Amino acid sequence: MTLPDPRPDFDTVRSLWIGTYAGGGGAGIYPLGRTGLLGAPYPDARNASFGTYSSRFDLHYLVDEQDNGALGVHRRTASGWVRLAHVPVGGAAPCHAALDRTQSCVAVANYASGSVSLFRLDPRSGLPIGQPTVHANDGSGPDPERQQSPHAHWVGFGLDNQFLYVADLGTDEVLAFAFDAERATLGEPHTALKAVPGSGPRHLFFQERHPRSAYLICELDSTLLALDVQGRDLKPRMSLSTLPAGWHGANIVAHIGANAAGDRLYVSNRGHDSIAVFAVNEGGDPTLLQHIASGGVSPRFFMVLEEENRMIVVHERDQRVTMLDILPDGTLAPTDFAVHVPGAAYAFVA
Repeated sequence: MTLPDPRPDFDTVRSLWIGTYAGGGGAGIYPLGRTGLLGAPYPDARNASFGTYSSRFDLHYLVDEQDNGALGVHRRTASGWVRLAHVPVGGAAPCHAALDRTQSCVAVANYASGSVSLFRLDPRSGLPIGQPTVHANDGSGPDPERQQSPHAHWVGFGLDNQFLYVADLGTDEVLAFAFDAERATLGEPHTALKAVPGSGPRHLFFQERHPRSAYLICELDSTLLALDVQGRDLKPRMSLSTLPAGWHGANIVAHIGANAAGDRLYVSNRGHDSIAVFAVNEGGDPTLLQHIASGGVSPRFFMVLEEENRMIVVHERDQRVTMLDILPDGTLAPTDFAVHVPGAAYAFVA
């Protein structure tokens, strides 16, 4: 399990933490090193299936994905973690969170209630102020099991900070809200993209290297869409499968990310249990380069550790965290690193 090479060890360079589901046996967030778990979990961050970090306030905003959903605000100090707030989001099963570009607001996507919540942050403390603004979507899709109602699965702000976007798996659309950071207000929802019926939009990705492009992964049909950003609208430019040609097993996608250079995109496949690697050209168009086994079952999340040239992959179904090497050309290679973490769902550094 130990990796005998001279690259930095994230035990000492940065601390890696694994968010977990209580229903899977998780007891909070777990510290992870290159030889395994490093100690007891921090118990006051339960069901931390996603989060976001504010450099402005040195705070971690971690969702508490449960029916009565909440957002936890945490700080890691020299003596350990401290929970500074735990506030209801006004929705059920919050699964994603994002800060606006000024770090004056935090938004949360609530999967089960199909809603988005927006909090204003105190400019001195970074803590949420008052009750959130909540917008619940309506509608459905053709999949009788997954699309009976709206399911907000991702929330984020455009590169110009003028719009808040929400990917709704249940209604096959991406919504855009005009956003005023100073007033912490949202305009009326606008359908920025109507996706293929039954495709199930999951995560949207904006790339600073390609500001006129955005990338959407659709969970239910395993596709990567390259989109043209036209004001608040997102126009489909090309669609690629995240699976190898000729592969016909059951699969759903989970997460999308990129390297710092912006010329490689990564997408995780659950079912095929792989990471798909795409090259991105100067025009922002992706081309499939590689599929590599993720090292576990159902890779829900991954994180690129740029300085270490590694990727951490979190597998929900077999509760396993693995590591892949990132090669100089941006493709991936396996390692023998694999650690069991009960309820594993998410990874972040602190």
